[in-house]
Amino acid sequence: MLAQSLEETWSEFLSLMKERCSRVEYANWIAPIKVDLQEDTPTLLVPNVFVREYLLDNYRDELCMFFGTRKKGEPDLQFAVQKQNQEKRQAPVKPRPKVEKVPFEQEMKLNENYTFDHFIEGPSNQFIKSACLGVASKPGKSYNPLFIHGGVGLGKTHLLHAIGHVLRKDHKKLRFQCITTEGFINDLVFHLRNKSVDKMKRYFRNLDVLLVDDIQFLQNRLNFEEEFCNTFETLINQNKQIVITSDKPPGQLKLSERMIARMEWGLVAHIGMPDVETRVAILQHKAEQKGFKLSNHIAFYIAEHIFNNVRQLEGAVNRLGAHCRLMHLEATEEVVDHTLGEMFQSTPQGRVSVDRILTSVSSMFNVSESDLRGAKRSKDIATARQIAMYLAKELIGESLTKIASAFGGKKHSTLLHAWKKVSKEIESNERLRRQIQMTRQNIEA
Repeated sequence: MLAQSLEETWSEFLSLMKERCSRVEYANWIAPIKVDLQEDTPTLLVPNVFVREYLLDNYRDELCMFFGTRKKGEPDLQFAVQKQNQEKRQAPVKPRPKVEKVPFEQEMKLNENYTFDHFIEGPSNQFIKSACLGVASKPGKSYNPLFIHGGVGLGKTHLLHAIGHVLRKDHKKLRFQCITTEGFINDLVFHLRNKSVDKMKRYFRNLDVLLVDDIQFLQNRLNFEEEFCNTFETLINQNKQIVITSDKPPGQLKLSERMIARMEWGLVAHIGMPDVETRVAILQHKAEQKGFKLSNHIAFYIAEHIFNNVRQLEGAVNRLGAHCRLMHLEATEEVVDHTLGEMFQSTPQGRVSVDRILTSVSSMFNVSESDLRGAKRSKDIATARQIAMYLAKELIGESLTKIASAFGGKKHSTLLHAWKKVSKEIESNERLRRQIQMTRQNIEA
């Protein structure tokens, strides 16, 4: 490839990256790369192997589009780790003053609305909220590490920031950091480029509390995972508190066995989707915060149609409140239908019934539906019944009392106990987890 052609190609690639990357991502990962115009084969000079891996993991298709593709689907170019004397062969210049990065603690920003007071408690999150309160009041004394997993928009980040607010208010002498996994990776890259990794290690390994959000973004990044795992072990061995959130339990993450084992040392807790009563409470709390009047009837109407996560509920309140204020309208069912109709969900969750769940569970576990509704307590029947209750709570957006009554008049506490037991069991029992997953797919088909 001619030097002029290569330079133009690289310039076009950079233009595309500026459009697709955030400013911080471009500065950390793309800007440090140089292109060697003296080589016959396109060669990119990278500061270190981490930048090379990141580029191939995240922008392989774009590189292939600009530089062509080899037989194995790799981009047709080479990488070389640049040395100091390779960067620019110019006359010596006065050394630039060393630029110090803003201290980590000044960069930490906690969402002011993400406090325990603003966290609406319900059966699906009651246990995990209690665990987080315990961690916030006595860091390092119990539930260490605490691993929180659950779907998008269910309150994981809220709880992480809530712990941070308590630490900032009641434990002012403790050093803590609340950071996303992406933030941890970006910090590590920054310090690798500036040859100050030891400074970063000293900072993180001298913390009293480390709060890490979205650990799933550490998957398939072995070098970064190793550094995080070393930090993790150092803190745990000093009885320092660690809280981690993820969209999956540790055993389902594509991380090393070493890392998974470390995260399963303490308490692994699941945060589930809120039931209809909790969703109503969330809607009314959000409306009250914004000075918007929302009746019980309308709150229930919205809660019955929007049930995936809390962020959607908050978005619904924002949209409805703005529409009613601008149009000088009261929130009625007709107004709600017109304003939020496109947000209403008619996914399989809305069509799932206890009868359908019982049919699928009885088929998978070879137990009659009458036994599942009955009072027999033999091990196979009791286990299948608990699995059916677990699936009912996961898939049906109704109150626990209403769901439990469909199981031969059981109490809501029985259903909640079954859900907690099965939730804990599937974290270590891979065979049971797969059976439940197959049953769930059959129900939702």
